[in-house]
This record gives sequence, structure tokens and C-alpha cells, in this order.
Amino acid sequence: MVHATRQVKLTREGYARLERTLEQEQRRLAEATRILQEQMETSADNEDTGLEDAKREKMGIEARIEELEDTLARASIIEDHGQEDQITLGAVVALANETTGKDMRVQVVSVPEAAVLGGTVPRISEDSPVGRAMMGRKVGDSFVVNLGNGKQVKYRVKTVEY
Repeated sequence: MVHATRQVKLTREGYARLERTLEQEQRRLAEATRILQEQMETSADNEDTGLEDAKREKMGIEARIEELEDTLARASIIEDHGQEDQITLGAVVALANETTGKDMRVQVVSVPEAAVLGGTVPRISEDSPVGRAMMGRKVGDSFVVNLGNGKQVKYRVKTVEY
């Protein structure tokens, strides 16, 4: 599989979370390999569905490890945020949903970081509709996001923190 050598921008916490996920996946791979070896030794025929399931599980974990290693190899930690009052990757943003009247806090991150679970603030991808619409905005800016099914939501930026 050929990967693009495009750089991936991650927050410091996101990088650490990806490293922890990689370690967990490596432990899962060791366990899956052990189970597969046991099943190969005890399986009388090669049509054993448990054996096939174990092989698929091991291949899935290997693919996830390869993906994580690739992301970490291409990662650069976001240090310079440019203008501190402008929304860029890594920003924790308080948004007022002017359609529902509810507020929410989110952190804008890259796609690979958004996919990893954990963290204290919900993360949204810079590539999501809301993420794309708020990049570069400042406190006080309002913007509308089209949600596809004909619905629109209007947000106002309340705070931007790094």
C-alpha cells in the first residue's frame, strides 16, 4: 500500500493518544498471533471458521498498526498557531448554536486525530462541515453550516483557546 507522504498536523495530546493506541494495538497483535498459533496447532482441517476468523482479526490489527505507524511517522506537532485569536488546528472553540440556543466546546483537529478516542473536549475534524466552516474565524464571527439534508445551523464563535 502506497501512502502519501503528506504531513499530518497533530496536537501534542493527539500525538500521545495515537502512540498509546499503537501500543494497545501491538499488545492486541501479540495476543491475536498467540491465539492463531494455538488454533493452527489444534485445527484438524483448514476449513475451520475459528481459524479464518483469527487470521482476519490478525490482518485487521496489522493494518491498523501500519496506519498508526504511518500517521505518526508523518506527524508534526502543532506549535505555532499564528494569530492566537483565529481558529486553526488545535484550537478549543466555544460555539453558540444560534439555531438551538445551546453552546458547545470542541477542539479542531486533523482527520487522523479526530478518529482516535479519548480526550476531555470533543474533537471535530478540520474536514467536517463545521470544522471547514470555522477555520480562520475569530471571536464574534457567525457562520452557517449546511448539513446536507437541506438543514442549516448557524453558529457564533464565543471563545478561541490554545
